[in-house]
Amino acid sequence: MKRTHLTRFHILSLVSLLVLLLAACTGKAAETDLRMAPIEHMPPEVQSAPVVVREAYQFAVANPELMQELPCYCGCGPVGHTSNYSCYVSGVDSEGSITFDTHALGCSICVDITQDAMRMTREGKTLEEIRSAIDATYSAFGPSNIP
Repeated sequence: MKRTHLTRFHILSLVSLLVLLLAACTGKAAETDLRMAPIEHMPPEVQSAPVVVREAYQFAVANPELMQELPCYCGCGPVGHTSNYSCYVSGVDSEGSITFDTHALGCSICVDITQDAMRMTREGKTLEEIRSAIDATYSAFGPSNIP
């Protein structure tokens, strides 16, 4: 009966193969990274906010087409907010300069909605799937701010 055993060469080859496979998996994850506005373009109060709040502002600014379609359920409709996006951005002028809204700096519901949208975007969910999940999760907190 012939005995086989692993030599150092075989072990190193297997380890190298595993490292390459893990690197390939990491590269795949990088392809699904989110569009985020640079933190340097955020106002000082956003830059000094907790990480989840900073990320929410960065994501909202970089993804207006999604964020304008998502409601907020924190009760901010009466102050003129018409989407979750408006909890972060109150206006964009013709030259693209952003006027930030500070509302989301102190509102965990706004930020939680955005963080959920970020997670679902990473998962490859469609706008309809994201909106449905947001509605189902947050509608218990109050009315939608989307007219």
